[in-house]
Amino acid sequence: MTRSLRTVLPFKAYQNKAGVLVKNYVLADPFIPYTSVLGGMLACKLVYDLTQIISTFYFRSYNGLTKVQRIEWNNRGTSTLHAVFISIISLYFVFWSELFSDQNSAGIITLRSSPLSTFALGMSVGYFISDLGMICWLYPSLGGVEYIVHHSLSAIAVAYSMLTGEGQLYTFMVLISEVTTPEINMRWFLDVAGLKRSTAYLINGVVIFFAWLVARILLFVYMSYHVYIHHNQVMQMHTFGSLLVFCVPTALAVMNLVWFGKILKGLKKTLAKRKS
Repeated sequence: MTRSLRTVLPFKAYQNKAGVLVKNYVLADPFIPYTSVLGGMLACKLVYDLTQIISTFYFRSYNGLTKVQRIEWNNRGTSTLHAVFISIISLYFVFWSELFSDQNSAGIITLRSSPLSTFALGMSVGYFISDLGMICWLYPSLGGVEYIVHHSLSAIAVAYSMLTGEGQLYTFMVLISEVTTPEINMRWFLDVAGLKRSTAYLINGVVIFFAWLVARILLFVYMSYHVYIHHNQVMQMHTFGSLLVFCVPTALAVMNLVWFGKILKGLKKTLAKRKS
């Protein structure tokens, strides 16, 4: 037996054992909710630290910020990555996956789930818990009461869907709205970098307007229609789950409309300044 072969065999054996461990415990159905939430929280910590390290060396404006601003900068880096991750996953499950398709005859649509969908929701719960903790710890530096309400409602609804497997389709529909988060964060980055009067800032404002209109207004209208035509299936969920399907999107929709009004007002103000 050659030296290279003697080296490869133990590695293969270790790899197989690691694979069995992950399959039987980390990704086993009973453990997915807990491992995914923990993984989401650890991922938030890792991204926060990486954002801090990268920004220190590659963004000159970062070192000129106050301590609270640097914390918010790092926090927004974390929320951006979560938004990209969960938006892609949510778009896949809502529009492309067969799991929640009406043509799929595998049970009623409000009770369908899979290991992958549960794992993705758990990662999101881990993020909401981590971010809510930071918002409360540094209150009101990272956001006011509306952010606490938004994150609390989101964490409760997503955690319930993750743990019970109920209403996951509607949870993913709501989570698609996270597609607006990177644009909102970019607007803050441009502001603290002193680029509030730049063309990039104006373009960002326009993108936010249309993204918000589609993902946080029109999508919620579509979700309401979907709930309406699947009302009988929604009512087969537990009472608490049904209440979440009706109440949480409604509360978030009201908040989205309020914020949309502020976005529209801000965009008009920016365009007026550009003309003058």
